Amino acid sequence: MTAVSSPSAESGPAESISVPPFSVISGAQVQQALQGRENEITELVEATYRVHGAGDSVNPPSYFLRFPDRPTSRIIALLASIGGQVRVDGIKWISSFPENVAAGIPRASAVLILNDRDTGYPFAVLESSIISATRTAASAALAADWLSRDRQRPTRVGFFGVGLIARYIHTFLAGTGFSFDQIGLHDLSAESAAGFRDYLQRSDPDAQVTVHESAEALIRSSDLVVFATVAGTPHVHELSWFEHNPLVLHVSLRDLAPEILLGSTNIVDDVEHCLKADTSPHLVEQLTGNRDFLAGTLDDVMSGRVTLPTDRPLIFSPFGLGVLDLAVGKYVYDEVQRSGGLHVIDDFFHDLRRHG
Repeated sequence: MTAVSSPSAESGPAESISVPPFSVISGAQVQQALQGRENEITELVEATYRVHGAGDSVNPPSYFLRFPDRPTSRIIALLASIGGQVRVDGIKWISSFPENVAAGIPRASAVLILNDRDTGYPFAVLESSIISATRTAASAALAADWLSRDRQRPTRVGFFGVGLIARYIHTFLAGTGFSFDQIGLHDLSAESAAGFRDYLQRSDPDAQVTVHESAEALIRSSDLVVFATVAGTPHVHELSWFEHNPLVLHVSLRDLAPEILLGSTNIVDDVEHCLKADTSPHLVEQLTGNRDFLAGTLDDVMSGRVTLPTDRPLIFSPFGLGVLDLAVGKYVYDEVQRSGGLHVIDDFFHDLRRHG
C-alpha cells in the first residue's frame, strides 16, 4: 500500500491514509464465492433493505445510455453507497442487449466497481452479471417469503420467461426452503422452455414440470407467478387471470398492464426508483396522477408498518437497487480475500505524488 497525506482542517496535521491495492475478481471467482449460499445471501439482502429503509444509504436514480440505432439495447449505471456493516461505495455498469439471446449468449453483462470509503479510490472490479442475477434472485426469494407469511404458502410456481434470471430465482427459492408440487413454464421460445424444463428435471428429477402454451394457462395454474422477461411494454392485460389471488414477483417490471396493478395490492422495493422509466407502476402513476395504488415497500412489510390483505392478487415490483449489488459485491470481495485468491494489479495506481 502507498501512503498519501490527507489534510484535515479540523485535525490540524495531515493524517496518513493509504491507497488500497486494486484487484480484479473474475466471474469464476464470483460464482465460487456465492454458490450454495442462498440463505446467507438472502439474509444479507434483507439486512441491506433494512439499512436502506433506515436511510443509511445513498442510491441516486439509475442512468440509462440508449442508442438511436439500437433501440432495444441499453447500458445502465447504478451508483450507490451503503452504510451499516458493509460500508462501501461503488457503481454497477450493466448492459442489456436482448438480441444476444438469439446468438445463444445471455442478454446482460456487467461489471461492479467498489470504492474505498476513506480515500475514494476504487479497490476492486468484479464481473457482475452473476452478482446482479444473485441479488435479484435473493430479493425475489426474500419477497416470496415475507409476502406469503399471511397467506397460504405457494405450492405451484409458474415462470413467465425462462432465461438466466428465472434459473437463479428458482435456485434461490429452492435454496431458501420453498418446495413446489408443480412448476409451470411459459416462454415465447419453445426452445428456451424446453431447455429450462431439462434444467429443472436435472436439478430435481421428481419435479412435476409443465410447459404451458398460453400465458393464461400458466397464470391460472400458479400460486406464485414469476415474471422474468425482456418485455418493454405491458403484454398481460386480463385481470381475470389473477382471480385466484396469486403472489406475483414482477421482476421484469413491464409485463403487467395498469388495470392489473389497480386491481391488486402492490409492494415495491423503493418507491422513487420503481416509479420511473415507464415501468408498469410508473404507467399507473401516469394514468391516475397519484401513488395511492402502492401499499408500501418490502421494508415496510418486514418492519410491520404494512398489513397485506389476502383477498386480492399481491404484486411485488422490484426496480433493483445499487445498494444490493454493493452488498453482494463486498461479500464476494471479502470471501475471495479470505481465501487468498485476490488478483492484485500491482502499480495500477502509479503516479501518487502531487509534485513528483
